Amino acid sequence: MTVTIWLLGAFVVLQLAVGLWIGRRVRGASDFFVAGRRLPALLVFATFLAANIGAGSTVGAASIGYRIGLGAWWWNASAGIGSLFLAFWAGPRLWKWASDRGFLTFGDFLEWRYGRVMRGAASVLIWLVSLSILAGQLLGASTILQVVLDWPRWVGAVAAGCIVLVYFVAGGLLSSAWVNLVQLAVKLTGFALAVVFALALVGGWSSLAVAHDVPATFLTFTGPPGHWLSTLVLLVPAFIVSPGLVQKAYGAESARAVRIGVGINAVGLLLFAICPAVLGMVARVLHPDLPHADLALPTLLAVDLPPIIGALTLAGVLAAEISSADAVLFMLSTSSSQDLYRRFIAPEATDTQILRVARLAAVVAGIAGVGMAIVIPTVVDALKIFYGVVTATLFVPVAAALVTTRGGQPEGLAAMAAGLAAWAAVAFGVTGERLAGLPAPACGLAASALGFLATLALRARR
Repeated sequence: MTVTIWLLGAFVVLQLAVGLWIGRRVRGASDFFVAGRRLPALLVFATFLAANIGAGSTVGAASIGYRIGLGAWWWNASAGIGSLFLAFWAGPRLWKWASDRGFLTFGDFLEWRYGRVMRGAASVLIWLVSLSILAGQLLGASTILQVVLDWPRWVGAVAAGCIVLVYFVAGGLLSSAWVNLVQLAVKLTGFALAVVFALALVGGWSSLAVAHDVPATFLTFTGPPGHWLSTLVLLVPAFIVSPGLVQKAYGAESARAVRIGVGINAVGLLLFAICPAVLGMVARVLHPDLPHADLALPTLLAVDLPPIIGALTLAGVLAAEISSADAVLFMLSTSSSQDLYRRFIAPEATDTQILRVARLAAVVAGIAGVGMAIVIPTVVDALKIFYGVVTATLFVPVAAALVTTRGGQPEGLAAMAAGLAAWAAVAFGVTGERLAGLPAPACGLAASALGFLATLALRARR
């Protein structure tokens, strides 16, 4: 355990040092928001994959593997499929619009296409639901510190929040991209080694079939009935239009860098997807009576694997949660400063003022995220809120903008309102998060499309 503590401590110091050093190069809002649009394909790949391999992809996916088995592969794989669409369909075109028109945020695009009210409504909604995904990342990091250092849940969440705030506030996207490159190298190396050693520890793949009291579908690729389809509907649209990911794409140096960087990130997610699923399944064999499924991955790494392998992978998991947390802070701080403050409160604000507001917003969001992390039950519960709302409210307006010039602010607002209402009614209703067999995100997506098309038809008749 001493090896683990020292390695985690050294890794935290390294992340802070890199972030603060790069942060010295930030000269204005453009550097903070879109890294000066100078990111080559390598850094686009690193900042995307580091952001996408977070609490849900590690602690969350392993907890799904612990509960249902191999079907947990679909959590990260669905994100990879969505990233393929972003790389080769939505991303390059959104980047070109951003580059030609100087967009810094997702809200800039929404106002250009759908109007000022749409921008404001989407920005407020994004701010509110993004706190849930930030809480999920901090909660994942907290489980690591809880197992390794025996810290209470709230102490771990506060510590993780402080780490990410320091380097993100220093340099925004520019420092995050370089820190993400360091984080990515550690997490991928750690997980690859952990899978090999974990399978060897239990006697190979065949031993997973005889794990005590597991579901009949434990070794079934699709998982329980309907699991794979529900996961696809929840995550694929969200990873195409997630505001934080779109804004990271803005930072690329060219449309080609978007295609290559985001495309390789998608392949990486598809390959990585098997790792947390297998580790969760091994944890089920070795620790069938854990009090909480979110403890499966950190317990396996801290207790069962060789110290140096476990420590390296735990450092990778901590890096995963922190890198995804900085992606959420990026989304929250830029939306607050550019989409709300500059657009609605202080239109004449200087770059220096915008940068100050962005950093202050990051601190406020970090504090709120820590508070939510203390009360939300599991990592997956936290992430489902964000992905569900993004899928139900933003996918249809963005997809419509990519395929047609028809439709304006009324259609965009109708799509958002109908999608949000349908998602909330099913997700928090009495039907168990499903309606007529469809999961809440699918219901929201269908209602959003109907809202857009119905408003378009009504206006055409008038």
